[in-house]
Amino acid sequence: MFRLASPVGLVRGTLLASAAMFVSPSGAEAQTERSQLPPVTVTAPEQKRAASVRPQRNAARSARAVRQVQAPAPQSAGQGQGGRGALAVLSAQQALTEINNTPGGVAIVPAEAYKNSTVANTIKDILDYVPGVFAQPKWGDDTRLSIRGSGLSRNFHLRGVQLYMDGIPINTADGYGDFQQIDPTAYKYVEVWKGANALQFGANSLGGAINFVIPTGRDPWPNGVSADMGAFGFKRLQANAGGANGPWDGFVTASTQASDGFRNHSSGSSTRVSGNVGYQFSPDAETRFYFNANEIRQRIPGTVTKQSALTDPQAAAPANVALDQQRNLNTVMLANKTTIRLDDTKIEFGMFGVDRHLMHPIFQWLDYRYRDYGAFAKVTDDRIIGGYRNRLVAGVNILNGSIDNQQFANLGGQKGPLLSSSVDSSKNTSFYIEDSFYFLPNVAVIAGTQFLYATRNRQDRFLSNGDQSGATEFNIWSPKTGLLWNVDPTWQVFANISRSAEVPSFGESANVPGVAVIPFTDIRPQTATTYEIGTRMKRPDYAWELTAYRANIRNELQCLYSAFGNCNVTNADRTIHQGIEAGAGAAIFQGIFNNGPSPDKLWLNLAYTFNDFRFDNDPTFGNNLLPGAPRHYLRAELLYKHPTGFYAGPNVEWVPESYFVDSANTLRTSAYALLGMKAGFDNGGPVSAYIEGRNLFNKAYISSASIINQATATSPLFEPGNGRAVYAGIKYRW
Repeated sequence: MFRLASPVGLVRGTLLASAAMFVSPSGAEAQTERSQLPPVTVTAPEQKRAASVRPQRNAARSARAVRQVQAPAPQSAGQGQGGRGALAVLSAQQALTEINNTPGGVAIVPAEAYKNSTVANTIKDILDYVPGVFAQPKWGDDTRLSIRGSGLSRNFHLRGVQLYMDGIPINTADGYGDFQQIDPTAYKYVEVWKGANALQFGANSLGGAINFVIPTGRDPWPNGVSADMGAFGFKRLQANAGGANGPWDGFVTASTQASDGFRNHSSGSSTRVSGNVGYQFSPDAETRFYFNANEIRQRIPGTVTKQSALTDPQAAAPANVALDQQRNLNTVMLANKTTIRLDDTKIEFGMFGVDRHLMHPIFQWLDYRYRDYGAFAKVTDDRIIGGYRNRLVAGVNILNGSIDNQQFANLGGQKGPLLSSSVDSSKNTSFYIEDSFYFLPNVAVIAGTQFLYATRNRQDRFLSNGDQSGATEFNIWSPKTGLLWNVDPTWQVFANISRSAEVPSFGESANVPGVAVIPFTDIRPQTATTYEIGTRMKRPDYAWELTAYRANIRNELQCLYSAFGNCNVTNADRTIHQGIEAGAGAAIFQGIFNNGPSPDKLWLNLAYTFNDFRFDNDPTFGNNLLPGAPRHYLRAELLYKHPTGFYAGPNVEWVPESYFVDSANTLRTSAYALLGMKAGFDNGGPVSAYIEGRNLFNKAYISSASIINQATATSPLFEPGNGRAVYAGIKYRW
């Protein structure tokens, strides 16, 4: 009876597999809870103050509680080889405790939520069930990513979301981001910090920050191999290896994959390697070295008209084929992070360097060399002061870099004459501080601020078309205040008011003959004041989150002009971003066929995002909707899960209302609904396998769109989504 309830080339033969296994919900049910909705796995931090005891006893309790959060977890909770966990890299449960000190929209996506049950090919596979995130692949690894409407005007690369790898920034110094360094199968969990809630990273953009965390040699299951294959010639091999010996530990993960692509001229391949080596001087002091290298080769099919996207979705744009347009990238990152724990205080500091070489034949042949470097330091102090718990986070980030860029004529995919050349230098120094004072045992008032000093400098080396040299400087304060109420250990309520700021990159400017000439030095920083209120809960058989926000934005970086069909990004005057983010997971039926101590379950996952982004009395566009994101976006999944580890069920992706692709609101995408299905086996042991079908009805739809100020019916702005696809994979770990 049921109940209701580069160096890459040297390691091309080495391959990456699934990361280590981490804490999953409700112990005995770990093997059946793989598909819980990531952003609502919430456990409120335990309050450390008891008002009726003496301050000395409170201080002792505080010290013990802080150590429980920051010290290695027990063996069963994520500690692996070597008998103790890593100090610098938290387990998923420890990271969850840390992130839930934030009075705003945050999420932890554990690897178990996606890695063993999907093809895990793009960042969309990680973030599919995080409300407020809109991630739509375009081709290969390239994805249009927006959080709360960030970077809607960015038709290439990423802006408005700051990416980190184990807390180390991987965006370029002038603000761009790319997903080619991201291997979705390499991580043990991913943190999503929406908006100014990312202040504890020193990040302060409208979209917030995403932190990708890989295992260490001290995690369980450090060794593994896997193979995946499927539609459109997709194939991937992976391997990972690691272990610990006394104070030393190490972990390396590598993958190689290739695909013919759904569309013509969309084939690509990649080889990726990541790892870290750690040394523990003592249980309270550790240093860790990181490396990451990638080699990406990807052809670009290009955007097409709406009619072409819906009637001939596999066709590539003719110009892309004629010019053999591609995005090829080599990257190498080296970094070090040292962590020291002194009773109630944790100190982290380190440095990093990144070398990127972009070889990018498009309308011109772009040859860009990025060299970014920086350092960071952070102090976290959690103690009892005068009988009250107080948590202080403060730090400094330095991110500097240069772009040695050359642009040549593209002659059928080959370099022609040099057309432009410059050296673009960026410097960014940010100081941040945030304090949480628990004036009641379970209620904290939180206040903080960030100060950003940034410069941009361009030295033009190609003067035959004029001198585009210039420099600019920014000094920006961004305060924040909020309340966090731990109603009980499983339920939180929060509210905050925050300011965010984004300094323009070198790509923001306008040069439209006869209309506007706005150099990058005239572009102002985008600032926003965001009001946010919400709640989240996680209990054994249900979990949910609900957040509402409104951001009043000044000088949003938006597409206001166009030339040759391309968007020219400058400052809009005033815009509004507001919305609702809702997620839920629940065992709606239990004990259907197995009514024992660990019953089988029918589990529902749901993630819904409502977006209302618009101009605010703009002199040209009035109160038009901002283009580039749907007003409604729903992901849902219904899985039958058996305690043996078997699971199966359907899923749906639904955009019920088309959205505009131009600021004038004259051209829309099309609404769509996609049905998928997956089944597999994952009982938390050494072997897991899956088979997954996507877009089973072979729906022709538009997955992503570039934006422009004013479109026509024949504007080539649309990226067709993939047709029917089936993938399968198997993983073995030890």
